[in-house]
Amino acid sequence: MSPTPPRRLRLGMPKRMFSQVLLMQVAIAAGVAVLATGLFLAPLSEQLDDQAMRRALAIAQTTSAQPRLAEELKSTPASADGPVQAEAERIRKASGAEYVVVMDVHGTRWSHTNPAEIGGHVSTDPRSALSGREVMEIDNGTLGRSARGKVPLRDTDGRIVGAVSVGIEYDSVRARLIHAIPGLFAYAGGALAVGALAAYLISRRVQRQTRDLAFSDIAGLLAEREAMLHGIREGVVALDRDGRIRLLNDEARRLLGIGDEAVGQPLDTALGEGRTTDVLAGTVTGTDLLTVRGQRVLVANRMPTDDGGAVATLRDRTELEQLGRELDSTRGLIDALRAQDHEHANRMHTLLGLLELEMYDDAVEFVGEVVGDHRATAEQVTEKIHDPLLAALLVGKATVAAERGVALWISDATLFPDRLIDPRGLVTIVGNLVDNALDAVAGTLHARVEVELRAEGRTAVLRVRDTGPGIPAEQRELIFTDGWSTKKPPAHRKRGIGLSLVRRLAERQGGSARVSEADGGGAEFTIVLPEALAEPGLAPEPTTGLVLKSAATTVNEESR
Repeated sequence: MSPTPPRRLRLGMPKRMFSQVLLMQVAIAAGVAVLATGLFLAPLSEQLDDQAMRRALAIAQTTSAQPRLAEELKSTPASADGPVQAEAERIRKASGAEYVVVMDVHGTRWSHTNPAEIGGHVSTDPRSALSGREVMEIDNGTLGRSARGKVPLRDTDGRIVGAVSVGIEYDSVRARLIHAIPGLFAYAGGALAVGALAAYLISRRVQRQTRDLAFSDIAGLLAEREAMLHGIREGVVALDRDGRIRLLNDEARRLLGIGDEAVGQPLDTALGEGRTTDVLAGTVTGTDLLTVRGQRVLVANRMPTDDGGAVATLRDRTELEQLGRELDSTRGLIDALRAQDHEHANRMHTLLGLLELEMYDDAVEFVGEVVGDHRATAEQVTEKIHDPLLAALLVGKATVAAERGVALWISDATLFPDRLIDPRGLVTIVGNLVDNALDAVAGTLHARVEVELRAEGRTAVLRVRDTGPGIPAEQRELIFTDGWSTKKPPAHRKRGIGLSLVRRLAERQGGSARVSEADGGGAEFTIVLPEALAEPGLAPEPTTGLVLKSAATTVNEESR
């Protein structure tokens, strides 16, 4: 077998976010420190060179300004013990320069640090200074590399008789630069230490906020969150601390009827004023709060978050609400049938007694009266209300009302044609208002509910009055709010939807719904529906599947 090759050690980024953030920030701080040091050192060398050259030039200018130097240059020979050499050496030692060279117009040295060089020609070109110009430069001479300053030497008449060249040893300039580097590195190291400490504190804060998750874990969580939010069948709305919409999933967009443009907007701007906005904003508190958005019945729950915002969930209860209403309709049908069965049994017992007593004429008269009463009740309704759905509804409600000991009256002012454009909508409105009125007067003396339906052109006007306790003035707007009710909710669903739907149905047709005090006490609901009726002579579109099998059956299918 061939030997297994050794595994190579691979260095990579640490997986923990804390370590990654700390490493990146320390690297950035170190890079900034190195860059700042380099940017500082680059001009520092040039600045030191410039300072050395200017210093050399200043010494040269001071030397050339000596009043006797030019005269001694003209009157004495170039020698190591001459007055020019003595004066130049005095100035060199006093200024700390490397050399002070005085030359004549031919470039012959009259002074030098090395006396052996006196009388020789200077090693650098003196023509610029002898022509009257001042020179600053870095150059190489007999004493090595130096920073130089050269100026012309003039006599009392202003004529150039020579030049003065002063040099500053370049090693001293470099020594100053090198001497400055440790201090600079100390500052850079201090800045790096402060940056590392700040990086550590920031990394610790990020670690706490991200629960020490790796970047890959956060990316995975985000991907899972997106899949979950857009896959669940509940609407999710996330709000920030200022009440602006931060996130909407697909179901929330569908239920609320808004799009991506709502993200970033305040709730009242995106949704408008109403109970839905109040529930999502937390103005209305509680669990499983009911609200109506458009034609949808929603159940909302709101949970605050640690950053001051909130997350709200929305469930569509429209279908469940419809099932609940169908259950109520079925219950109403059962009550109506039970009432009819009970009344029918009593009448059959009466008829049987009359026959057993051989009171045949009385029996015939009793049967006629019973049939006449039923016919009269149905005829009274159909004479005033020509729409079959509404007529069937009220006949059925009259049976239920009689069973509960309540008189259900059709007002003498009622006269309603069969020209409804949306009969189901009006049936829902009438059914809800009559049911609420029956509940309000239940258990009271002389309980009575009166229904008035009139057509004013193409406008339908509905009034439902009862003799109940009435509604206080301060609650007359509140009762139309989603979820508001004074009655105990049934087991299968919550109350507080009926009157809200009544107002919404009315407003959807451009109408209104309001409540006031009825004459003699009780409540009076008034519904106005403009454009609810077709033009006279034009038959409305037929309602599919409406067969008047029985009054109670049709009524209770649409009563809620």
